[in-house]
Amino acid sequence: MPIILRLDRVMADRKISLNELAEKVGIANVNLSKMKNGRISAIRFSTLEAICRELKCQPGDILEYEE
Repeated sequence: MPIILRLDRVMADRKISLNELAEKVGIANVNLSKMKNGRISAIRFSTLEAICRELKCQPGDILEYEE
């Protein structure tokens, strides 16, 4: 898939754990883990918005397109 999730990198830069981010965003640890590891095929805009708000980043910091 040409869309790559860089959530793990952004989380490491912000020094925030999976459990902490999941709690702040209001999603299950399992779902955030799948997102972090790139094992999803879709993401809701509301979830993306909440993640960006908590990590103080832009969607482009998390999502990357590679041909």
